Amino acid sequence: MEKPLTALIQPDGTPLDITGYERAGGYQALRKALTMTPEAIIGEVTRSKLRGRGGGGFATGRKWDAVPRGADAPRQRYLAVNADEMEPGSFKDRLLLEQTPHQMIESVIISAFAIQASIAYIFVRAEYVLSINRLVRAVAEAEAKGYAGANILGSGYALTIHVHASGGRYICGESSALLTALEGRRPIPRARPPRSASSGLWGKPSVVNNVETLCNVPHIIERGADWFLGLSHSTDGGTKLYGMSGRVKRPGLWELPLGTPLNEILEEHAGGMQDGYECRAVLPGGASSAFIMAADFNVAMDFTSVQKVGSALGTGNIMALDDRRCPVGMLRNLEHFFAQESCGFCTPCRDGLPWVERILAAIEDGEGRPEDLDTLARHTIFLGSDFTFCDLAPGAMQPLASGLKHFRAEFEQHISEKCCPWHDSAGGWA
Repeated sequence: MEKPLTALIQPDGTPLDITGYERAGGYQALRKALTMTPEAIIGEVTRSKLRGRGGGGFATGRKWDAVPRGADAPRQRYLAVNADEMEPGSFKDRLLLEQTPHQMIESVIISAFAIQASIAYIFVRAEYVLSINRLVRAVAEAEAKGYAGANILGSGYALTIHVHASGGRYICGESSALLTALEGRRPIPRARPPRSASSGLWGKPSVVNNVETLCNVPHIIERGADWFLGLSHSTDGGTKLYGMSGRVKRPGLWELPLGTPLNEILEEHAGGMQDGYECRAVLPGGASSAFIMAADFNVAMDFTSVQKVGSALGTGNIMALDDRRCPVGMLRNLEHFFAQESCGFCTPCRDGLPWVERILAAIEDGEGRPEDLDTLARHTIFLGSDFTFCDLAPGAMQPLASGLKHFRAEFEQHISEKCCPWHDSAGGWA
């Protein structure tokens, strides 16, 4: 099984320097890309059916193709890499940034060339200090070798790459808020239209892509769309970095064909649950996805299949809920995170999420009332899609809505017994 994204990761965790990366075939895709037209690169990425790996799953080629071209198009364009990985349960991009920084830099250069951007920003979560240091060093090495900067490899194309440490906050990972943060302003999501492809960073055409998404690009250019499609078990192309956390025997991260069954990831790669525990449900795509129950653990982990069982692939970082952990407490913990990370711009999110957290805390502490469940259910509607300015609150409502559906008996038990039945077990919500 081919694993293009992680093939060059070293056993000791030390990333390849530029000489080692070149020796392993690095920057050959860039050389090939510079002999192609931007339209040809976009066409190959479109044909590969590469979809965004940051959560939304939007077709990468379509996003690039939306950037205006031609004589009347603005000359200044930007590429922004979203490396602000703050979704609870997600840790896949960190692996690529720390272990394969030159793969990231080559990906940035090819992608920027495809949309004819002259400036690229890698927007990194500030806590990822090791990632930032290794990226800065990789950029300097690439510039010294002529892969970045002015007149790249004599092609006439120039690209300046900036590694930008995020100011913090989960909302910075929302694509338009990320652009606003780069401009030095409060990270508030922007109204759409216009889309960033036509008016993004400083009002110029801009593309925002996730780390894992872009790291596929050199491999597509070097080996072709048909090869990339053949890696997948799905109608969409490529491999996927799947992570798993919770009380499994081997929590971790694996590069597998897109569409690998959930139960294979749980049982074979994560080693199954720890002795004495059973897996009741999972959040398949990080904290902003709905629960998948054990009856559907045979689902293929791809965009379409996961959607058919009522959830979303999201980041592909799976959070396991075992039979000794309180689902109400787990939801309280997640909603606490979302409440504190709201940018505060729109009323439903700013006021609704703390309200949800207070209700869940009351239920967990034995102070809940039967009518609280109806209040929570109304929040899942009025904090859902089309009622808030961005997707932070709708994402926060995904686990809550599915939790109310699948664990209603546990909610009612908390209220009737005026305590959390799990507090005396090995579970709990913390």
